[in-house]
Amino acid sequence: MYDVCIIGGGVIGCAIARELSRYHLRIVLLEKNSDVCEGTSKANSAIVHAGYDAKPGSVKARTNLSGNRLFADWCEELGAPYRRNTSLVVAFRPEDKPGLEDLLMRGLDNGVTGLRLIDEAELRGREPNLGPQACSALLAETGGICCPYELTIDLATHALLNGVEIRLNTPVTKVSRRNEGFCSMTPDGHVVSHVLVNAAGVHADTINNQLSEDVFRITPRRGEYLMIDKAYASAFRATIFQMPTPMGKGVLITPTVEDTVILGPTAEDIDDKDEVKTTAAGLDKILRVAALSWPAIPTRSFITAFAGIRAHCDRDDFILGEAGDVPGFYNAAGIESPGLTAAPAIALELAAQITDRLAARKKKDFHPPHRPAKPFRLMSQSEREAAIADDPAYGRIVCRCEQVTEAEILASIRRPLGAVTLDGVKRRARAGMGRCQGGFCTPRILDLMSRELDVPPDRITKFGGASRVLAGTLEDFSPVGRTTAQNEREDGLHD
Repeated sequence: MYDVCIIGGGVIGCAIARELSRYHLRIVLLEKNSDVCEGTSKANSAIVHAGYDAKPGSVKARTNLSGNRLFADWCEELGAPYRRNTSLVVAFRPEDKPGLEDLLMRGLDNGVTGLRLIDEAELRGREPNLGPQACSALLAETGGICCPYELTIDLATHALLNGVEIRLNTPVTKVSRRNEGFCSMTPDGHVVSHVLVNAAGVHADTINNQLSEDVFRITPRRGEYLMIDKAYASAFRATIFQMPTPMGKGVLITPTVEDTVILGPTAEDIDDKDEVKTTAAGLDKILRVAALSWPAIPTRSFITAFAGIRAHCDRDDFILGEAGDVPGFYNAAGIESPGLTAAPAIALELAAQITDRLAARKKKDFHPPHRPAKPFRLMSQSEREAAIADDPAYGRIVCRCEQVTEAEILASIRRPLGAVTLDGVKRRARAGMGRCQGGFCTPRILDLMSRELDVPPDRITKFGGASRVLAGTLEDFSPVGRTTAQNEREDGLHD
């Protein structure tokens, strides 16, 4: 029997797991996908929000502020990228200025520092590429950007190194009370625990409503994005917001820590909680709305489009803590924006409640995080020469767009919580993240993965399940070869 079972391997679940791993507890994390960070945590704006937008007194406001203050230290400890680039909420009409003043006052009520209104002259001095209608802005000096998938993977890895059991490809089909604990049903059997943590993202309402009479509903809200090549990394320094709407913070333009530029998101309530396709209408809307902020959008330099799902709860706030009618059942539900920013605060808050309930003792031998080697693309010439001398695989570039070497791809597979899919390699080593989006490097990555994992290339997937990249081998599609292969398989049955 486990002390704690966590459902969900996004940034919230992994952050909670990492904080609980500081204690003498038997912990398991259940994730339905083939890797952690396969849901909302991998497809969002990657913004560390300052905290001026949340309603004062809300859980969102409290955890946003605390999370923002913790974020830099967490990223430094884990080795995850983070940059405090500031953010700007831009007014494009004089009549929008009262709205900026309202945001300023809300931010001050929330305890946010580094907020002030700036006029057009200062705004254009900061961001000369803004559209001609930009006339004033709210500057948030504590706004930042991060890499959400690296952060999530690093948190999960740190938890793993400190004894947390992580079960991938393990969807939870049903939860129920069992004596003084809980039973989580999976296709591989049941998991019994004293405490159950619900960090299931858009599916958190399903988990909660099987246990608690205090029901809530989560609506999947799809946000689509466009990404621009790193040739335009210097187009904007700050994250550029337009005035927020009831559906969210609007279409933004932001640099990323990887030096690409993101435009989006849209905000569309849909029925399917796992539907992340992009649409022509959605991408067209991004272009139309973002053009107000950046009239000279380089449309020929888009390298990809993607979509993510936000867990919009009918409570209009995060649901955080122990359910009043189910002792030992803890929710981290309805975690939409600013959930990424709030993750450190949410994790610390829930970990404190759970360890207090279980009277858990803190470990003396808490192991440090796994820190990958410095990326080859960021090394100096002398560092590159030393790396190649130590390991010749550093001398073989596999992904030319991102300058990712064979050594780094192998390291992404061999590391704790290593990659087993193409997307897993991409998120750990950046191979396939660049201009060609894997068009040139995918065959070589497949070959390396096949040899390292001892799996045929046609069995390797993009993101688990049925997402195989290859339909088969040439032998499978040759009439003669197919017969030979079938004969060999049949002969093998009789050996």
